[in-house]
Parts: sequence; C-alpha cells; structure tokens
Amino acid sequence: PCGRRHVLELGAGTGAVGIMAATLGANVTVTDLEELQELLMVNIENNKHLVTGSVRAKVLKWGEDVTEFQPPPDYILMADCIYYEESLEPLLKTLKDLTGPDTCVLCCYEQRTMGKNPEIERKYFELLQLDFELEKIPLDKHDEEYRSEDIHIMNIHRKQT
Repeated sequence: PCGRRHVLELGAGTGAVGIMAATLGANVTVTDLEELQELLMVNIENNKHLVTGSVRAKVLKWGEDVTEFQPPPDYILMADCIYYEESLEPLLKTLKDLTGPDTCVLCCYEQRTMGKNPEIERKYFELLQLDFELEKIPLDKHDEEYRSEDIHIMNIHRKQT
C-alpha cells in the first residue's frame, strides 16, 4: 500500500548492493564519485533483466549539496564506507542532509583491525551518535550462509528532536 520504496546507496562502488535492492522492487539511486560512474552504468546495464524496480547512477560527493536527492529516501544503504579519516565529516554531513525523520539507514561494514582502522571506526560511531540512534543487528539475524563475526550491520535513525 505504501508504494515503491525509494532507496539511495552511498559510496556504491560497483553498485552491487543497490542493484540487488532494485531486483527486490525498490526504486534505487546508486551514488559514488565521477570516476565510478562508468562502472556503475555497465553493471546496471548487465543486470537490468533482473531489476523489478528501477536503478540509476548519479554522482554524489560527500559533504556537497544534496538538493537533487530530495525528498529524503525511505532507505539509505552504506556498505563499507568507513575507511578514511578525512571522509568522516563529509560523510556525516551528507547523512544528516539526506535523512528525514523516517529514513532508515542500513550500514554494513567489515571490522578491520589493521593500522588506524579501529580508531577511525570509533571516531565515526562517536560522531554519528550525536545526531543518530544506532541499533546493532544481532549476528543470528544475519544471513546464515554469509554471516561472519567481523561483519557488522547497523540500523540507524535520526534522533527525534
């Protein structure tokens, strides 16, 4: 009854996650930097026979204007977006600018223990919690075949003001 879900993927890379959502009937916009647009287009084209919703690729640079992505999507998908310290602030700004009170952000990441990764991760979740509520999806709710101790999935919502 609530119509098709509007889904936006951040840092889509190959677009696999967003394209999967489109095969499940969602209207998806996969976003990444200019240099990944060609790869995204190729992957969308190669999988269009599986899509039951819709999928398109657009450039979105974190921290920049998001007017063209309004109104807020029902879902924002983020898979492995927490890498670089310098991208944390722009990513959080983009998340704040894109989310409405009902937007559900699904964030999946692989916990990396090398080098500065743990520190960056900690900082990210610390900053995120200023504006968002975080709910960790327990491992027993993950896909049986693909679950792993070091893969984490979070359900994230804007704090109600």
